Amino acid sequence: MSFRVRPARPDDFGAIYDMAMLTGGGFTNLPQDKGALTAKLARSEEAFSSEEGDPLGDLFVFVLENVDTGAIRGTCQVFSRVGLRQPFYSYRVSAMTQTSPELGKTFRAEMLSLCTDFEGSSEVGGLFLHPESRSGGLGVLLARSRYLFIKLHRARFADTVLAELRGVLDEAGGSPFWDAIAGRFFGMNFQEADSFNGVHGTRFIADLMPKTPIYTAMLSEAARAIMAVPHLTGRAAMRMLEDEGFEGGEYVDIFDGGPTMSVDTDDIRTIRESKEQILAGVAGDGESQMVAAGHLKDFVACYGKVGVRADGATLDEKATQMLGLEPGDSFHAIGR
Repeated sequence: MSFRVRPARPDDFGAIYDMAMLTGGGFTNLPQDKGALTAKLARSEEAFSSEEGDPLGDLFVFVLENVDTGAIRGTCQVFSRVGLRQPFYSYRVSAMTQTSPELGKTFRAEMLSLCTDFEGSSEVGGLFLHPESRSGGLGVLLARSRYLFIKLHRARFADTVLAELRGVLDEAGGSPFWDAIAGRFFGMNFQEADSFNGVHGTRFIADLMPKTPIYTAMLSEAARAIMAVPHLTGRAAMRMLEDEGFEGGEYVDIFDGGPTMSVDTDDIRTIRESKEQILAGVAGDGESQMVAAGHLKDFVACYGKVGVRADGATLDEKATQMLGLEPGDSFHAIGR
């Protein structure tokens, strides 16, 4: 079977909605709401059709497609800028050390401060792979395709890229982190707040959340234990982010306490190490690599066999067809 990552189209809605219903909640960028998903696809189609882009930020939605059957088996997203249409909130994790000479003791207090430090950054998110397709390197293909898209359209993106990972939820789908902080102010449970956020965004957070730092010592043990810890299903995604150079620990999500990771855009491994090649011919031998080509709505990423020779590079027939290449065309490639 052959898979490719390509821009999502309106007729992909049904498959994307079906995957949203499989997430189990807590997936802000893949809401279980038909209206919100329809709006996302419309916004994405507009972004892929625009050469200049929206100064307030574009959203690009991609799908993983089995080209042999036409089945959609995964999806992911890239935001060119966040925090410009409405605030992008995070909790910054910091510490304050205080000393009492009278007691002869020093105390180190950890605090959470509501902030908008990532305003104007780019974001990768919304990555979901169908449970029946979580093998064969498809998750890696889906994740890394975003970085090749950024490289091929570098002027559209910021100098920092962030990723928010879903936090730990309990068996009922609730969040101990939410219950310990925001749940006390909003009068709604995590599922209700997560659903509202997926449709309306986080502006309501500013209206009701406390603006003063929150001492983590005041939180429940259950809430402290899951801070900056990814959901079980997100641990592989976290390892992939770390392999690309993302780092975390300083910020957590305001809803479920999941880790927020970031990296300088040009330091992302796939962006830094991928090489532009010129197609010299079609050949079935060579090293299996991830390859990508195409501008905006014509973008495609897949796996292919790349061979290097004096007059350029060769690519196997299937990958050449999926990328829509002719001899003399350029593509980008990076080892798996």
